[in-house]
Order: sequence, then C-alpha cells, then structure tokens
Amino acid sequence: MNDIIVSPSILSADFANLESEINKIKNFGGSWVHVDVMDGHFVPNITIGVPVVKSIKKITDLPLDVHLMIENPEKYIEPFALSGSDIITFHYEASGEKTGEIIRLIKSFGKKAGLSIKPKTDINLIKKYLADLDLLLLMTVEPGFSGQSFIKEGVEKIKNIDLKEYPNLLVEVDGGINSETGKICKELGVKVLVSGNYIFKSDNMKQAIDNLRE
Repeated sequence: MNDIIVSPSILSADFANLESEINKIKNFGGSWVHVDVMDGHFVPNITIGVPVVKSIKKITDLPLDVHLMIENPEKYIEPFALSGSDIITFHYEASGEKTGEIIRLIKSFGKKAGLSIKPKTDINLIKKYLADLDLLLLMTVEPGFSGQSFIKEGVEKIKNIDLKEYPNLLVEVDGGINSETGKICKELGVKVLVSGNYIFKSDNMKQAIDNLRE
C-alpha cells in the first residue's frame, strides 16, 4: 500500500487559496504536487507557467511533478528546471525525434525526466526511451481539461511493456482517477496516481488520498 505515490493535481484546487490547498496535500498524505502546464496550442486550454511553479516551490517541500502539455518543450526545460521543478514530464507527441535530446536536457539540470503519451498514441513508439526515463505518464483522458471520464485503453497499453526490464521506471497515470479507476491502474503496475477533482472536490480530502493508496 505504501509504495503508491499520490500526486494531487492543483488544476482542480482553489487558486485563490493555493498555499492552503498545497498544505492540505502534505497534511493529508499526498506525496507530490502535480502541476499541469498548458499553452493553449498543444492542448485547448491555458493554465499556469514558470512564475507560479517558482512561487509554489517557496511554500512546500513536496516534490513538484510538472507536466508540460506544450509545444516545443525543449525551449522551456531550463526555466522550469530553474524554477524548482523536481520532475519534468513532456509529451512525445510534441517532441518526436527530439525526445532523446530533451530527456538528456532535463537530466543535465539534475531533474527527473518524464515522458507522456495521449490515450491513442501507440506505446511502442516510445519503448526505445524507457531505459533513460524516470517516469512514464500515461494519459487516460485527452489532455486539456479536468473532470473528464477515464479511458481504460490509455493505461491498458502498459501490458505491451515488461516493467521488470525497467526497475527504476515509475509509471504514472493521469485522467479520471478515483478509487475505482485507481484500482485498475494499480493492478497493471502503476505506481503514481494523479488525481484532481476526486481529491479537491471531495468532502474528505484525506480519505480520498487514503482511498487511492489502499
């Protein structure tokens, strides 16, 4: 139970009281802070950027799990690394042939490197990068907005990978995660669960986090 990492997504938090919301993550047993960065181009939504990440870093000692849903991610690795991101995840759909180069760039700043794919992207396309990654983020919704329904196929593609070959790789899932869908993910070998609405809209945030771990 204790090896499951819960990374609450602040996309669903109350931004007028963000420090309080992030303190709740730690006080109620959350492991990481998941930060969704969207540019309005790669996905049809705009969220936050470097200044907010830098501000969050000042108020918490929890690892910042930063998910870049942006075009040309290579242009923004340095500022997000210097702002205090601990894990920087970018999308294969936005990087293509530059994927290996971007992984190396992230690690050059001493940060953990993550790669994400959308629900319809073939996982075989990114197998050659798995040995160099710290994190593989499987999207179980189309990225862009919180509150969407879980797409089971997004995580089931992990069956095409022998996770024993990558003992240092953490598999993370994001999109429509609650106690029921979280169980499906964990049974497939997922170690990191990202959840927004289920946690922040819950009447009992601590219980919601505990439910994801159990």
